[in-house]
Amino acid sequence: MFRLCIGVLSLCAVVLSHTYHLGACPVVEPMPGFDMNQMLGVWYVIQKTSTASHCITYNFTRTDEPSTYQLEQVSQHFILGLTPLKHDYRYTGILTVPDPSVSARMRVRFPLSVAGSASYTVISTDYSKYAAIFTCQKMSFAHRQSATILSRTKELDKMFVDKMRTKLATFGVDPYDLSLISQSECPKHPNGTTEGVNINIDPNTFSTHNIGEAVRKTGGVLADGVEYVVDAGKKVYHKVASSKEDLTEAPSNGRSMDADAEWLP
Repeated sequence: MFRLCIGVLSLCAVVLSHTYHLGACPVVEPMPGFDMNQMLGVWYVIQKTSTASHCITYNFTRTDEPSTYQLEQVSQHFILGLTPLKHDYRYTGILTVPDPSVSARMRVRFPLSVAGSASYTVISTDYSKYAAIFTCQKMSFAHRQSATILSRTKELDKMFVDKMRTKLATFGVDPYDLSLISQSECPKHPNGTTEGVNINIDPNTFSTHNIGEAVRKTGGVLADGVEYVVDAGKKVYHKVASSKEDLTEAPSNGRSMDADAEWLP
């Protein structure tokens, strides 16, 4: 049952959070003089390409390896949001810097990305208020891309939002593909102390030991919520199908939906 739930969440997530385009990835210039040390810490996601999740945060931390960082994305998953289950959805990837002389141009790899790693470019940031990130992953005859506007606080002045959207547009990235991310009514508990389900997908998630632990600790709770996820399937489909009408306006509940993918950060 645990594996069924993870499978349902993974399948739905594969259709959100990035857009597909023909041809090669657009040429996006990395920020000159970028200092990753100043980028470390927690950021709130203000706008992000076609995602239905809300309360999204990024946390950049160092690892023991040189030029290697960890990116933890925490959110309220849109599928579990349709159930009465309290939860945190944590998805952790690894950032690497291939060329230290161009430190804003990185690569990122997440556990569920079957297509491999993606480019991860910091376009602009002042480290204390705002940041804009662009990711792109090559495919056979196309690419999938995602843009994210970050803030050190739950709200970002419109002046900075417009500045980042304009910056993205200069590189051929459509700012109207970005969804507004609600940071209201988010869990107030400290990280890792969620009542209910704490789904943590990281590079070690699918080891034999971790799967066993996950089944023992959370399988029962997830099983209670399966019927809610399944019953909500039609509701999710209709929301996804209708969201193409407007990607830039937040619905009344503060969430937005779109028919693209969730795993590209």
